[in-house]
Amino acid sequence: MAGINLVKGQKIDLTKGNAGLTNVVVGLGWDPAEPARGFFGVKKQANVDCDASAILLSEGGKLLNKTNLVCFHNKQNPNNSVVHSGDNLTGDGDGDDEQIKVNLKAIPADVNRVLVVVNIYDAVNRKQDFGMIKSAYIRIINGAGGSELVRFNLTDNYTGFTALICGELYRHGDEWKFAAIGEGAHAAHINQLAERYI
Repeated sequence: MAGINLVKGQKIDLTKGNAGLTNVVVGLGWDPAEPARGFFGVKKQANVDCDASAILLSEGGKLLNKTNLVCFHNKQNPNNSVVHSGDNLTGDGDGDDEQIKVNLKAIPADVNRVLVVVNIYDAVNRKQDFGMIKSAYIRIINGAGGSELVRFNLTDNYTGFTALICGELYRHGDEWKFAAIGEGAHAAHINQLAERYI
């Protein structure tokens, strides 16, 4: 099955049309924007360190436990149903920059949504924002065979924003769906973004 490209606001069934789909990988990718040219040639642009995270929310949209924030400093939730691949410091190169593995069947019953976000590490001190990033995307991959199920390219202008709410996996009855969100946010650190949901 070829991957489906979504636009902002679209939702899609993940498990309903994919019998037996249990393990998925949420891949996130981005590239540094081209460096600005200075008077004496090319001006070197500092690396922008983007960090992907998953915020596991209740049906009421609340982060019930800080261990349900899966990120570079807490790489898995308590039962290992959501696991972070580790930190990529630059975004250079092809393919996913960071991945989050999700076992849909093992997600605890009190978790209704897995919100996937990206923020820029130390954005305020480094004077960086998502206007310095290009080609950002989120995709869902079948963990069993590696085929891409869904892709959402984040093409809006996110200049001035230090965090992106990319998309979410969410329960719908016994099934799981994915929603493409693509909203910019202001949060200097993932913990600050997570506090919105407490």
